[in-house]
Amino acid sequence: MVKYLKLCPLTAAIFLASLSNIANAQLGQDLSVDLRSLSLGNAVTADPPGISAVHFNPAALAKIDGLQTDVQGILANFAIKRDYSAPANYNVFGYSDDPLVCNDGPEVKTGICTDFKGTVHGDVEYASIYVPILKKIVDLGPNAPLAAPTAAIAYKPPGSKVTYATAIYAPLVAGFGAEDGNPSNYMGQQVALERITYLSPSFGYQVNDHLSVGASFGMSYQAIALKTDLRFPNEMIGVLRMVDEVVCTPFKNNGDIITDLLLFGICNAKEGMNPFSKVGAMDVSLEQSLSPSYNLGVLWEPTDDFSFGMVYQSEAKMRLRGKYLINNATAPQQLVAGLNSSATGQILAAILGLPGYIPNVESGLVAMDFKYPQHFKAGIKYKIFPDLQMNFDLGWTDFAAWDKFKFEFDRQISLLKVAKLLSADVTDRSLALPLKFQSSWRWGIGFEYSATDRLKLRMGYEPRTSSIPDDKRNTMVPINNAQLFGLGAGYRFDQDTDLDLSIGFLRSRDDIPANTSSLANKTGVDNILLNPYAGLDIKTNTKVTLLGISYRTKW
Repeated sequence: MVKYLKLCPLTAAIFLASLSNIANAQLGQDLSVDLRSLSLGNAVTADPPGISAVHFNPAALAKIDGLQTDVQGILANFAIKRDYSAPANYNVFGYSDDPLVCNDGPEVKTGICTDFKGTVHGDVEYASIYVPILKKIVDLGPNAPLAAPTAAIAYKPPGSKVTYATAIYAPLVAGFGAEDGNPSNYMGQQVALERITYLSPSFGYQVNDHLSVGASFGMSYQAIALKTDLRFPNEMIGVLRMVDEVVCTPFKNNGDIITDLLLFGICNAKEGMNPFSKVGAMDVSLEQSLSPSYNLGVLWEPTDDFSFGMVYQSEAKMRLRGKYLINNATAPQQLVAGLNSSATGQILAAILGLPGYIPNVESGLVAMDFKYPQHFKAGIKYKIFPDLQMNFDLGWTDFAAWDKFKFEFDRQISLLKVAKLLSADVTDRSLALPLKFQSSWRWGIGFEYSATDRLKLRMGYEPRTSSIPDDKRNTMVPINNAQLFGLGAGYRFDQDTDLDLSIGFLRSRDDIPANTSSLANKTGVDNILLNPYAGLDIKTNTKVTLLGISYRTKW
């Protein structure tokens, strides 16, 4: 299968949290594995399609005879928009002149916005891909596609009850970027996500005429990479701005030792902290070359009109490793330098555990433990009429495994030494993101109509229940209760050759009112790292359209 992802627009991810965008597995789960499955709302556990049974239910491999190959191509258009706006009475510690939503120029000195922009759009401007050999994100240019080749092969020896198979496919491939100044750059200016199953040795065993079992063992490559701007619109940083503008102003350029001692040297900073200013930028990439998992399946077919199937897809435990690069802005550097220029400031910094200085650049190694969640699914196939078949599936995914993502650095990070004062999830060398995902159930239904002996028409529907708690909704996962619709047609040229055409459409809208999510836009002193849009209303609109063709033949 060749998968093309045209990303226009697509924005995602928040500081470090954007690494957890594998949570897009909820968005992308089963969208790009098989076209026939897509057109049936992925309700195929009891009716798996050809060699793609490796993923959906390996027991169905036993239905394949001889040598069979399968190649597919998918064209996908992602249109994911994020809108930001200031609600009535918007402020962060009394300040509302956020340049993201405010038109006021430097001539307005009050810190209170007099001219709001209205709704501000943040759109991705080009596609990107993470190249393992180069170990970096490569921009492909505006409207350029992403490509991932996929193919499958299966073989049952004559007279054998066992079918052997393997497949190459991409459960998740996505990448995007934007130019400097894009409103969504605080949530990932460049992001690339890849999970590619490059080898999946599998088998299906025919126990008897009605029962088969099977297993597949997936070997996958996992990569996560991003470049993101950082800002912390927080109440405490609003206090620092007030001190700089109100308290320190009389002492700028004419302070003495007394003011230094009384004000802890804060007024010596040439550039004060501002809750709406950029405080740095970060590049990070993590990968694991071998991420193993397995699928176990059972298929029971007591009659030609009815079948029942079950599949268990194991979790995949990983230790992702990579590198990070942080560029620190002037303001936090000046703040720490000012503190350490005063004797009382030095004492205060030592008591609080603040760094002695903040360098221009920090780099090193980063790692995180990650689980690709386990999944269980069961379904039936039933022929309502000789020419009309219904499929129904019910599945569960253990997204509760994503309770918290913890990133571990090989050395102390200056910004984390500051942030730990306000968050229990931060240490000098680690950052834990409290995601609190919830395990979710979802169902799908599909219909297949045999118009002729050669032509089959398909349609399907799959509502996707959100696994994200209401107070954790965020723009790094731009979905909340999505709906997937599928249509397709299959044509059999002869007993050995099938051609499938499919179209799928997924849509999700989300509304995150100001101060409702601690991972997006909630104000307060304990939300310093995870809220680049604190106090703002956020809306997302996700549309994914997929077109594809599949060619399956026996040799």
